[in-house]
Amino acid sequence: MAQESPKNSAAEIPVTSNGQLEDSHEHSFNRDLKRSLPVGLGLSETKITSHGFDSTKEGVVEAGPFPSKGSSASPKSSVISPSSAAASRLAGQGCDLIIPTGSRAQQKSGPVVLADEVKNPAMEKLELVRKWSLNTYKCTRQIISEKLGRGSRTVDLELEAQIDILRDNKKKYENILRLAQTLSTQLFQMVHTQRQLGDAFADLSLKSLELHEEFGYNADTQKLLAKNGETLLGAINFFIASVTTLVNKTIEDTLLTVKQYESARIEYDAYRTDLEELNLGPRDANTLPKIEQSQQLFQVHKEKYDKMRNDVSIKLKFLEENKVKVLHNQLVLFHNAIAAYFAGNQKQLEQTLKQFHIKLKTPGADAPSWLEEQ
Repeated sequence: MAQESPKNSAAEIPVTSNGQLEDSHEHSFNRDLKRSLPVGLGLSETKITSHGFDSTKEGVVEAGPFPSKGSSASPKSSVISPSSAAASRLAGQGCDLIIPTGSRAQQKSGPVVLADEVKNPAMEKLELVRKWSLNTYKCTRQIISEKLGRGSRTVDLELEAQIDILRDNKKKYENILRLAQTLSTQLFQMVHTQRQLGDAFADLSLKSLELHEEFGYNADTQKLLAKNGETLLGAINFFIASVTTLVNKTIEDTLLTVKQYESARIEYDAYRTDLEELNLGPRDANTLPKIEQSQQLFQVHKEKYDKMRNDVSIKLKFLEENKVKVLHNQLVLFHNAIAAYFAGNQKQLEQTLKQFHIKLKTPGADAPSWLEEQ
């Protein structure tokens, strides 16, 4: 008679309708489980998690032997992973699956969202330096080509003529200023000498009784000439100050705009030449983006050039009106003051200064008081 195969102990466990074990067979189940566990692992040290005893159901049995007294070894764990069917079902539900690897568990998270890249200030500065270097190279190449006669340049004949006249006039006005300053210095020295000479004549007039009247006349004449010279000196200094403001501020401001216009013109010609060279070359997939980019840059610099040209035209117009008005008044002042001085017309000389609202400084007015000198 053939021996019957032993039955599985788990199959002999009767289960009630609510899934709980009957108390009558609990002792025999614990005894069979102790024989199937490793040596040294008690039933109280075992945790059983089960959703059924079918082969298609998943189950996890965690067991960890605790060390005996006096042992320093850490407890070890034994894990039975879920079945492949359970794993595929969990993956379909979008749940995270924890699979232990050695003593550490790795968690598979859902989709990872990358944050936007933070702009690097160093990269921005590097891009600015690159653009500046490229622009400088193009402009330098354009300037060298123009000086060698190989490059073409955009010329506004009317505007260029006005700029040339302005620069020539500025040089002439600066020459007039130098001469007027020389005249003012020499006149100041002459007035100072005349004042000293008048004081000397007045002193001798008091000490020489026989020549009292003669020394007195000469003293009065020199003092009058010194007074008229101071009046003329005030008119000349006012003329110098007004023309200096016109040359060093008004005209210089216009010339600064002219320099900006010339720089814009060089950039415009540089990018125009670059676009013309690209248009003369072949047109393919590689050159078409370059041509489009060059066209955009050319348009930007063309608008800048047109704006600067308009600004220069407006400033030249206002400068011409201001220059005529200022120089007209100053030239009339200079003429009337010189004519009245050398004609000996003291009244006319003083009237000229009143006409232009010129106030003369009183001699010694700027000198500090005796309290300030202490």
